[in-house]
Amino acid sequence: MTAPRTTAPADRPQLGLRERKKIKTREAIRTATYQLVREQGYEATTIEQIADRAEVSPSTVFRYFPTKEDIVLTDEYDPILLDELRARPAGEPWPDSIRHVMREAIRTGVEEDAEVARLRTRLMVEVPAVRSRMMESMSVSGHMLCTAIGERTGRDPDSLEVRVYAMSLIGGLMETSLYWAANGHRDDFSALVDRTLEVLQHGLLRENG
Repeated sequence: MTAPRTTAPADRPQLGLRERKKIKTREAIRTATYQLVREQGYEATTIEQIADRAEVSPSTVFRYFPTKEDIVLTDEYDPILLDELRARPAGEPWPDSIRHVMREAIRTGVEEDAEVARLRTRLMVEVPAVRSRMMESMSVSGHMLCTAIGERTGRDPDSLEVRVYAMSLIGGLMETSLYWAANGHRDDFSALVDRTLEVLQHGLLRENG
């Protein structure tokens, strides 16, 4: 959601020139898209306009993003967050590991560029095509999370339990984003995510009174 990291932490390999150029091109396309959407709305924004604003060809846009909706939804952070999850201490309770990774996701994806985060989540609520594409992409993110959970817990990543947990987490975070946008982004997003993780960990508790 924010400008991706073009340098890696000391304990990870540095990105090569070619990869850095790819990241810059993807970010130029995203930036152009966000600018045009703010100026004229999502539906009026075309791939040709995005390409012209980003100073690339329409074919280059499609090479990086199969659909216009993917420009809004795709970011660089899934692999980074999975690395964060894998790097947590082996003996750390699983819920604590997830909370750490989610806080990192919020820091890099929301707090560092709140305006873009609000625009993206607003489009998820207002544009059916974006919301539909987001639902399709959940399976990809869920599969990656299943792999990480399997590595972390020693469980079969294709087991029912792991798949249910992973998709519950992905779905819960999606609904959290939609709730945040539908309510005018009034709430603190980090607090909403904490509430979501509490429900996933403890279930839906009866309200007092």
